[in-house]
Amino acid sequence: MKTRRLLWSVALLLSATIGRAQFAPEPDFDSKYATELVKAGVQAPDFKMKTIDGKTFKLSQLKGKTVVLDFWASWCPDCRKDAPEVVRLHDAYKQFGVEFVGVSMDTDVEAWRKACQQFGISYTQVSELKKFKETDIAKAYGVKWIPSMVVVDKEGKVALSTVLTYKVDKYLKELTTGTYQPGAKGERISIDGDHGKLTALIQKPQLKAGEQCPMVVFCHGFGGSKDGPLFELICDTLQAHGIASIRFDFNGHGESEGRFEDMTVPNEIEDAKKVVEYVRDLRYVSKVALVGHSQGGVVAAMTAGKLAEDIAAVALMAPAGVLRDDAIRGSTFGKTYNPLDPPEFVQLWGPNQRLGRNYIKTAFTLPIYETAARYQGPALIVHGNGDRVVPYTYGERFHQQWKGSEFVMQEYFDHGFSQNIYRTTDIVSDFLIRTLK
Repeated sequence: MKTRRLLWSVALLLSATIGRAQFAPEPDFDSKYATELVKAGVQAPDFKMKTIDGKTFKLSQLKGKTVVLDFWASWCPDCRKDAPEVVRLHDAYKQFGVEFVGVSMDTDVEAWRKACQQFGISYTQVSELKKFKETDIAKAYGVKWIPSMVVVDKEGKVALSTVLTYKVDKYLKELTTGTYQPGAKGERISIDGDHGKLTALIQKPQLKAGEQCPMVVFCHGFGGSKDGPLFELICDTLQAHGIASIRFDFNGHGESEGRFEDMTVPNEIEDAKKVVEYVRDLRYVSKVALVGHSQGGVVAAMTAGKLAEDIAAVALMAPAGVLRDDAIRGSTFGKTYNPLDPPEFVQLWGPNQRLGRNYIKTAFTLPIYETAARYQGPALIVHGNGDRVVPYTYGERFHQQWKGSEFVMQEYFDHGFSQNIYRTTDIVSDFLIRTLK
């Protein structure tokens, strides 16, 4: 008996340590590979080089424009991996007058030219045709690693230097379309949920008399709410494309009724079903889709399985299929307990956030994938391989069981997609627009 108690104590200690570690901030690759790159605020060194077609190019000839310098080489594996994303960035932002210049570290013109053709690179390409470490441009810009990217503003000063394409994407997105601005947009309504009234917001496009449009139901994560950029940015985009949306707070969350400690995944599914039932009865709604993040992704997937005939599309962001395994292990967000005999509640972050016994007991045997499998319609799963709260393999499992579904792995992205939330919301919005319209 003493041995069992000792093993149990050790297990709790290890589990708690892992729980704390997975939320610790971690340095990104810039802290290792971009330390000597030119710093933001300095004047970008001018340079003159030959283009891939033998013409003379000077950086100063683009003064007055935002310029992205992409340091790369055809022989560089990481450069080749990033090339499609750099091409996507060029195609996305050229409409705003952003210029891209590829600074190649190639010495073989034909290999360089072949790579440009392979990846569809149409923007300006220049090179000294010298070995990487021998180039003047690498010394001038402090380039010790490729791929590296430097953004030069309209005044000719460095605005950003990085080895991570998602930082350039985020910078250009905010530069060209503005930063996220929070706001309680839409029609505020109340819906009867499983544990009291649910507060919700509906956003819809301008419709003519008798006209219908799709409606997307949003399910937030554990401890979250209907508000915030992850959902609001998607809702705004959908509204602009003729699609309505409803986001709501689950029972015990945000502005909805109920106690947090009474919340379980099954009763959140009941909440979601009641919201679907509500919008399905609205005369202007033609079809219904579901979107969920984290635990809300599990709720959306299982609700789709239960209402398979009524759901036109599903999009999951970092779906927390791990929650059942967490309950079996007896560790939720770093808080440990005996899963075979859970306490009345487990105290989480604040005085009003207590994990109830029923949450643990129901999660222990929750048929997540078995229920979700009943849905086989259009689906998208987006997950980051830097997610340490919910490993990306849980998202992959939904993709594997939903034949024909789309899976987008976002490299380096964490559970909240904080590296570049705009990219994630654009991916989900694009999927919903092309699937529902």
